[in-house]
Order: sequence, then structure tokens, then C-alpha cells
Amino acid sequence: MAATCTGTVYLTLDTGNMAPAEEIAAILRKHDVKATFFLANEKTQRGDTALDPSWASFWKARVAEGHAFGSHTWRHWYFRQDVGDKVTYVPWGAKSGETLDQAGVCKEIRKSEEAFRAMTGRGFDGIWRAPGGKLTPNATHFAEACGFRHVGWSPAGLSGDELSSERYPSDQLIRAQLQNIKDGDILLWHLGIWSRRDPLYSRLDELIAGLKDKGLCFARIADRPHRKQ
Repeated sequence: MAATCTGTVYLTLDTGNMAPAEEIAAILRKHDVKATFFLANEKTQRGDTALDPSWASFWKARVAEGHAFGSHTWRHWYFRQDVGDKVTYVPWGAKSGETLDQAGVCKEIRKSEEAFRAMTGRGFDGIWRAPGGKLTPNATHFAEACGFRHVGWSPAGLSGDELSSERYPSDQLIRAQLQNIKDGDILLWHLGIWSRRDPLYSRLDELIAGLKDKGLCFARIADRPHRKQ
């Protein structure tokens, strides 16, 4: 493993079905990697939700390890389009949902932080990620007005853990990331994906080791020099 850093990358993890959450946390500990978690109150494989108080011990442990945290909204719906001075917000696959003003967007983003603070005593780091990365000018402006800067990801850093296992085998995905990820890139992974038949999360161990061998070190988004996404 490289003794010095020739560059820095930023591993981010969005909530998901949470099935591999403990295994992913163990991989981070093994490599002493500080990541950035984006949290939404998503349904989990054990029948609760990711921000249910039953997950308090998991999130407290991640706080103690020194990770960074941001909002992924509360309901994990999608910002579709601006309508005047508001924005439409809809569930995945739905044709309609709600129309939110600035107060509504801020409430949706902050509700995750409030639940997290109740469990851990810690708030978020002034960052958020829209589900699917789908933004509108109003959604971006509203979030910034209530203190949340949006964080996307780098094309090379997209893990592909949401993609079809048949069309995008794990070997292919990891090989491409090891080849293409470079200094400054933001990596996107999830804490469990419902649809993928060949889970990718166990290969995170291999990816981290391989990137470190290339001289890349890992840091939190909260410690990244601010630049436009």
C-alpha cells in the first residue's frame, strides 16, 4: 500500500435497504477510511426504516468513528420540476406528488437531521444529496437558503451498485473504477440496493485497497475544498 498520498478521493454512502450496513462499516474500519453518509428514512430489509430509533446504535458508532453526515431528504422522493416559485416532489415512479415551497423543501431536508440528532446528539455537516441526484433551480436555491449545499458525485466514482447485474457485472464495475477514479473524485455507493442480484458492496474492500495502492487517500466531503458540483 502506498506510503504517501498522490491525491484524495471522497467516498460517499447513501442509505438504502441497510442489509450490508454493518459489513460496509467493518470495511471502512479495516482501511481506516472516513466516509460521508447521506441519510433518508428509507425502508430496510428488517422491516423498519433507516432513521428509526432502532438504528441509533449503528449511527452512534459511525459518529464515534469520525464520519461526516448529510441529508438525503426524509422520504427519498424526487424533485421533478419547478412550478413558479415552488417545486414538485414525487415518489419514485409516480406521476404526481406534492408541490413544495422553500419552507417545505427545508422541512423535508431537515427532518432527517432532526431524527439523526435525536439519536446521536450530532447534526449534519451542512450538505445534502437529492435522491437520484435530480435537482431543479428552485430545489437547489431553497436548500442553500436553509443552509444545505448540494453534493453530487463524479462520473468515474459512480459505483454502479444500482445497475443490472446481468448488464454490468461486478468485475466490470470494479475494474472500471480502479482504472478511472482520480484525484478529487467523489465516489457514490449505497447501504444496500433492493434490485441488484449480485450485490456489489463486498467489493468495496477491494476498491479501497486498490485505490490506496495507486496512492489515493480518502477524506470526508466536509473536509473537501469547496468547489462547484
